[in-house]
Amino acid sequence: MNQPASSAIASETEAAVAAQYLTVNLADEEYGVDILAVREIRGWTPVTRIPQTPHYVLGVLNMRGAIVPVLDLRLRFGLIREEYTATTVTVIVTVAGRNFGVVVDAVSDVVEVAPSEIRPVPDMGTAVETEYLKGLTSVGERMVLLLDVDKLLQPQDAQMLEAALPSVSDVKAVA
Repeated sequence: MNQPASSAIASETEAAVAAQYLTVNLADEEYGVDILAVREIRGWTPVTRIPQTPHYVLGVLNMRGAIVPVLDLRLRFGLIREEYTATTVTVIVTVAGRNFGVVVDAVSDVVEVAPSEIRPVPDMGTAVETEYLKGLTSVGERMVLLLDVDKLLQPQDAQMLEAALPSVSDVKAVA
């Protein structure tokens, strides 16, 4: 009789620490973004370009008065850029108190992943450098690569964007 009760407690504890991930598609691969980092999902809209930014930073967008840098995840990962389609979206995420957008091919769904289901990423020539990944998991027959959003925007990129943003907002205020 004690065994089922402790088993129920164990499964409740595992469920309590399970994390939800928004799954997105990028170059025929499926990636998971921690749902707690996701602030908004927006259809693709053009951005204001900022000179002398890394090639994967598309520019900035105005999100209800806040200037948000936007990067193309394909370019960030060294993949071939594709034309944006009706399914292309910008996922707004928050990292270290900063919002930024990542452009992906499409959004799929939300999955729940227990820590015990996360496997280390093998170093065997994946399309994405493993430094951006927390691990991988199986969802049914699909493999989902779990992104480490903290590492998508490098500190030097964030500093460079911070320096450029006041001039962009000044230009917007004058216009």
